[in-house]
Amino acid sequence: MTGINIRTAGVVDPVLSTHARGYRNQAHVASALCPRVPVPSRSDKVIRYDKSDFRAISARRAPGGPTLRLQLGHASDTVTLDQDSVEIVVPKEHLQEAQRQPSLVRAMTNTSRVMKRLDLGLEIQVATMARAPATYSANNKITLTGNDRWTSGDSDPLDDVLAGQNAISRSIGQKGNVLLVGPTVLQALQKNSAIQSRFTYTTPGLITTTMLSTYFGVRVVEGGAVYLPEGALDTDPALPVWGDDAILAYVPEVPEAEQDMGEPAYGYIYELEGYPTVETPYYDDNRKSWMYPMTVERRPYIVGAEGGFLFAGAGAPAA
Repeated sequence: MTGINIRTAGVVDPVLSTHARGYRNQAHVASALCPRVPVPSRSDKVIRYDKSDFRAISARRAPGGPTLRLQLGHASDTVTLDQDSVEIVVPKEHLQEAQRQPSLVRAMTNTSRVMKRLDLGLEIQVATMARAPATYSANNKITLTGNDRWTSGDSDPLDDVLAGQNAISRSIGQKGNVLLVGPTVLQALQKNSAIQSRFTYTTPGLITTTMLSTYFGVRVVEGGAVYLPEGALDTDPALPVWGDDAILAYVPEVPEAEQDMGEPAYGYIYELEGYPTVETPYYDDNRKSWMYPMTVERRPYIVGAEGGFLFAGAGAPAA
């Protein structure tokens, strides 16, 4: 390996970096609540909105009179991004004898696997904030208990969602358009007799999220990701990231590439422009392995909790 262990520090591999930026795991749905938004620098401000958009104004101007000035939202805290940095290790022993370094296909596969693990961390981070009752005001959350849980045959999920819609509408003037549900919540909705009767004669079979979207009038998204906490054994059962909860939220219906941090929304994932990055690989003589340094800089924020509604315990067993 003499002569190939020279590393040019910080040189970005454009092909692998582009691959990392475009990677998306269908099991991870954090961006359904908090769209990804690129920020040009680490010193940008979080834009927060009050209820100015709902206040009546008079913009009429007399000749020579002053012009009304309106400020849309206000800059709040500086965006603080979290940096995750790892090195993908490819042992020399895993390569074919004729290979001097990993092929591009292998490098892209390894990059995808690492992005999957990094995105799982992001999924847990967003879910932790979205499922925390402290995130919401008293009018924008409910803890379902007993027969009110959606696992009970006596529950009325549609009535609950409509009540959540009213709370969001009174707060931001928009109705929620995304309902993110944990796996137990999805199963409860699929078994709900009122929902089943709606589709029995038109679409027999298991009720899908598409059918539920029609029923509730919002996009229903399943948060099906699972994880093992640090220190857990391989034999331990994995835990659902989104638990037994459901979150209704208003999310701007804008393509990801056109997202703007200035649009009022429930939340955003701020990502530093040009990231993730994968640096040019280098060979580590001591490890007898190729190293692919990768860096991600991003952080999720709930910028408008009033645009969301939490149904805590919706999928927990009914009493």
